[in-house]
Amino acid sequence: MPKVELSSLSTEQKIGQLFFIGIPGPDFDRHTEDLIAKIQPGGVCLFARNIKSLSQTRELLDGLYSAIEIPPLLSLDQEGGRVDRLRRILTPMPAASQLRNANDARELGGIVGEATSLLGFNMDFAPVVDVIDEKRYDLVNGLQSRGLGRSKYEVIEFAGAFLEGLGRNGILGCLKHFPGLAAAQVDSHEELPVVPVTDEELQEVDLYPYGDLIASNPSVSVMVAHAAFPNTRLQEVDVNGKLLPSSLSRRVVTTLLRDELNFKGVAITDDMEMGAIVRNYGMGEACKMAVDAGEDMLAICASVDAIDAGYERISDSVSDGSISEERLNESIERILDLKASMCRNTDFDPTRFEDLNRRIADLNNNLN
Repeated sequence: MPKVELSSLSTEQKIGQLFFIGIPGPDFDRHTEDLIAKIQPGGVCLFARNIKSLSQTRELLDGLYSAIEIPPLLSLDQEGGRVDRLRRILTPMPAASQLRNANDARELGGIVGEATSLLGFNMDFAPVVDVIDEKRYDLVNGLQSRGLGRSKYEVIEFAGAFLEGLGRNGILGCLKHFPGLAAAQVDSHEELPVVPVTDEELQEVDLYPYGDLIASNPSVSVMVAHAAFPNTRLQEVDVNGKLLPSSLSRRVVTTLLRDELNFKGVAITDDMEMGAIVRNYGMGEACKMAVDAGEDMLAICASVDAIDAGYERISDSVSDGSISEERLNESIERILDLKASMCRNTDFDPTRFEDLNRRIADLNNNLN
């Protein structure tokens, strides 16, 4: 779609673009309408609580698209397996770890791409490119079934094929969880994972897929994890001497992702409501720290109060100059560039989901 010009946006519109928010329920009701009117977010992410039927999901996304002045990114986490937001309305999809080769990954990506496009999405927070090799497979971090392949080479091959399947259907992908969570020993939804990798292991294993996939997929985004890497040169500490999460770290987001890996696209935080963040910093302060680190979009996925707190803090920081206009515009340009590559499927044909259910069933059968 045509690129929106930065010069046409007010300061309030720019601030809204930084937010990738969740909404309360399955309907575009007054509460959701009020939230959208206030924030005018750059993106909206749906979860299982928002998805009840095929037609309801499309109506909700159409309502959001119409109510947001600058065409929004409309996303979900659709990986398959335990992270399958569409399981209530489509045949459950296989987990990434079940895929045997790039053809399987391409087929899953194609199914996800066509289904999400028909429903009105234009983005998917996938694939996971954490390298879950044999040494890391038994770690209890919630990622075991979500990884593609068992080596950095398979991750590149499978993730590239999955992105190809998404892209054929006009769906943007997002690599996660940068710079790599596979060696973590806890789930970042609960607390801050301490990832005990060295600089050498991080470079040779975890970052390897990002370098390749960023170079070959110019429209891909990157989601930055909430994690600590104390055995690497990246690790910073906060004002209280605590290990600073990677999502709030300038060394990770700007020095590593931007400068060293030459990433020109949109960097998105993982959900800012995760325990690793809110228990240590509070929503408003964490959002300010993330922007200072170089993040472009702030994912706040559930609480309206948390969204409000983040929005108010960023607005105040822009007003008092602690977030400069230059810094704000850097992120807005990247977001607008990404949105210029968005597609919008205007056709909703419920009969096409019958074929998709057959394809999912065939893929599941072939993998068993």
